Amino acid sequence: MSGLDGNRDPGQLPLPDLQSLQLLVGVAETGSLGRAATRLLISQPSASARMRTLERRLGLQLLDRSTAGSRLTPAGAVVTDWARTVLEGATALVEGAAALRSRQDSRLRVAASLTIAEELMPGWLVTLRESAPDAHVGLTVTNSWGVVEALRRGGCDLGFIEGPRVPDDLHRSAVGRDRLAVVVAPGHPWTRRRSALTGRELADTPLLLREAGSGTRETLERALRAYDGVSVPVLELGSTAPLRSAAARGLAPAVLSALAVREDVASGRLVEIEVAPAVRLQRVLHAVWPKGHELPEPALHLLRVAKHQ
Repeated sequence: MSGLDGNRDPGQLPLPDLQSLQLLVGVAETGSLGRAATRLLISQPSASARMRTLERRLGLQLLDRSTAGSRLTPAGAVVTDWARTVLEGATALVEGAAALRSRQDSRLRVAASLTIAEELMPGWLVTLRESAPDAHVGLTVTNSWGVVEALRRGGCDLGFIEGPRVPDDLHRSAVGRDRLAVVVAPGHPWTRRRSALTGRELADTPLLLREAGSGTRETLERALRAYDGVSVPVLELGSTAPLRSAAARGLAPAVLSALAVREDVASGRLVEIEVAPAVRLQRVLHAVWPKGHELPEPALHLLRVAKHQ
């Protein structure tokens, strides 16, 4: 057993397991196979069997055994030095993987529809930062349809949507309520109305609207379905700000989230028009995630913040 088998390709040798290498290092440090076994919490017979297996795999005699104990052979001393290097590398691998896992576990991928992202998410993230300072959030802003698609293809962990319909393949949890507001420029004829706007009037009027696929558009289309749906829009965009500006300049009435236009209405830049109660413009805001998937801890934190803030 003084050397490698000459007929054996060293590259094909079975690799020793880490515990056997720990045992060898333990013998070098304690001067005894028994004490090394005690350190590793294994029995003496098990330690002896492991050491014989290690010697057989390497084709080397690593220990001189006697009634006085075990000591390293010259070959055993060299192998012990190599074993320490391997064990240090294995420790670095395990610690590095743990650090990567910690970073991965604290990284949260969120997709949110525009109104939620602009009006609610900033406050939620500030609160999340206070309760979970290690959480790192990557936010994708899209419309409600885009959030659903991102969840289905695994592009995010948690989504927030404004649409009235949540697909059956997603879990849902209500996180708030919103309504759509019909807003016009201060000089628009509707500002002089004495009665609420009817569903028929709203359906027959060309409007400034969010794009198809947005929760805002889907809510309006559902509310006006009984009146043959919305008229051909004057303008439809995937962003709220230019629609608010166009409405304030008198281009046409706009139907947008009340959250998104509240400051414009408060300042007088836009005027909200009363709509008949029969036109259901209210909606529930939902957190959504795929069925069969457990939410990671940062997502649970954010969901709790969204539900209670």
